[in-house]
Amino acid sequence: MANIKSAIKRVKTAEKANARNTSQKSALRTTVKKAEVAVSTSDENAKVLTTVAARQLDKAASKGLIHKNAAARKKSRMAKKVNSLQA
Repeated sequence: MANIKSAIKRVKTAEKANARNTSQKSALRTTVKKAEVAVSTSDENAKVLTTVAARQLDKAASKGLIHKNAAARKKSRMAKKVNSLQA
């Protein structure tokens, strides 16, 4: 354990940030998975769930939770699947 006061504070803030990031990333994965399942089962809510997931991906990328290119890649793949349902 650190002895210096600022290092102790840094450890505490890092733990809080880690817990928050883990929670948000888990929620993001859940949202994306729901959208993918809806698309694969050709659910009528697939378009809405994909829009929600895309929004979550954008927010996560803007906060630095995931890389912006990873978010763009996931959004693109979901959009492709949704568009193939409509065709």
